[in-house]
Formats: sequence, C-alpha cells, structure tokens
Amino acid sequence: MERTLILLKPDCVQRRLAGRVIARFEEKGLNLIAMKMMRVTPELAKRHYAEHVAKGWYPSLEAFITAGPIVALIVEGPEAIRVVREMVGATNSRNAAQGTIRGDHGMSRQMNLVHASDGPEAAQREMQIFFHPEELCEFTPTLQPWLLAEDE
Repeated sequence: MERTLILLKPDCVQRRLAGRVIARFEEKGLNLIAMKMMRVTPELAKRHYAEHVAKGWYPSLEAFITAGPIVALIVEGPEAIRVVREMVGATNSRNAAQGTIRGDHGMSRQMNLVHASDGPEAAQREMQIFFHPEELCEFTPTLQPWLLAEDE
C-alpha cells in the first residue's frame, strides 16, 4: 500500500466541490485515512512550496493558497500516488483530459482545484507537513475483499 497527500485548494472549497472530489477518490477504492479542514498560513505555504519560493510567480501562489480554507487528505492504496495524479489531471486545467477532476471542473492553470503529491519522497515530506502521526486513522475497510484481490 502506498500513501499520498491531497489538498483540496481554496477554489475547490469555495466552489463547493470538496464532497464530489472526495467521493471520486473513495469510489475509486482509495482508503481515506486522514482528513481535516484548515487554513494555510504564509509560513506553511513556504514549507509546502519550498522549491518555488524564489520564483517570480510564488507571491501569487501564496496569496491563492492562503486565501481561504483547504481540505487536506491522506489516502492509501496500491500505486496511490500515480492513481491520484491521473485522476487529478494536467496541472493546467485547460489541458486536463475530460474525466479528470481538473478536466471536468477547472479552467485555470493556478486555480486548479487540487494538489497531489508527485512522487514518494514528496508524499512523505508533504504528509508530515500537514499531519501529525496521531491524526492518521488507519483501518481496513470491510469492503476490502471486494476492492482488491488478496495478492494485490
């Protein structure tokens, strides 16, 4: 099992799409093990987007991510990072395929509804930024035998 961080960004929350987006991950069969609604502070934004802080466009990114509440999630499942990234779609929502979250609900490059970790190292780092270990609620869904074969 692999874990990844998902952030439902302020535009997703403001547009009242959070429930629909979470449902898509659950319907796929990913196991939701942590979730909270929160505000991203400028300091938290700098930690999360550390590789972008020196870029000229960073101030607008920080202004956007701190503009309203977000919903932070950790999901787990086989190849969860790849599966979530494919479900989310291309970063620029105008280029995202229909059937993806961004392709179905977005039109913006920056206001693209969802952040999803892009690899195992990023997922590990980002999960630690947004969640303390005691906030994770690990469990085996009773539906597990109907979602995956025993050897998956």
